[in-house]
Amino acid sequence: MSDRDASAPSDGPSQITERAWAKINLTLQITGRRPDGYHELMSLVVFAEAADELCFAAAEDLSLTVEGPFAAGLRDEDDNLVLCAARALAAEAGVTAGAAITLTKNLPVASGIGGGSADAAAALRGLARLWDVSLPAERLAALALTLGADVPVCLGGRPAVMSGIGEKLEPVPALPPLWLLLVNPGVAVSTAAVFAGREGAFSQAAEPRLPPLGLPALI
Repeated sequence: MSDRDASAPSDGPSQITERAWAKINLTLQITGRRPDGYHELMSLVVFAEAADELCFAAAEDLSLTVEGPFAAGLRDEDDNLVLCAARALAAEAGVTAGAAITLTKNLPVASGIGGGSADAAAALRGLARLWDVSLPAERLAALALTLGADVPVCLGGRPAVMSGIGEKLEPVPALPPLWLLLVNPGVAVSTAAVFAGREGAFSQAAEPRLPPLGLPALI
């Protein structure tokens, strides 16, 4: 797991690289459902070292190339979240420049580890640097939420307690190192379908038990 700076060093004056880390829910309570259909939750979220990688280069137009071991699941998507994030940021900041984006898809698609949300968040970070966009943190977080409930927490890429539909974030001051084995059966599962099929009573919201302050942070 990692809570390091989500921005990788720039590869040059016109090329930026960002990593999009897998999001892991160490705890997950579904506490209710809003009238608009969104479920409310309480979750302790951390990020794994496993990640997609996005590369951004200056260009006149906006384009996306998908490569990597899990690229096949995304190549035919017209509404890829990376492009949605790019268009949203350009509209919000009044940017007219383009970008050539390359997404190396190392994370399985629709596998419950927030790959699409992490990619969208990495696109916001990378393009903000490429286009020299400086938005207040609150405004960028609000923009991230329009792309998906998990995008705000992925924007920071650091451990946090997430509540509401994902927009309420409380940073976690310190967590001990943790090793996990993630097994993917190769079956894509839609998050929306999982929530829609949920039955039974909702959980009572309870803050996750965290280790005491003073333990070394994740590296």
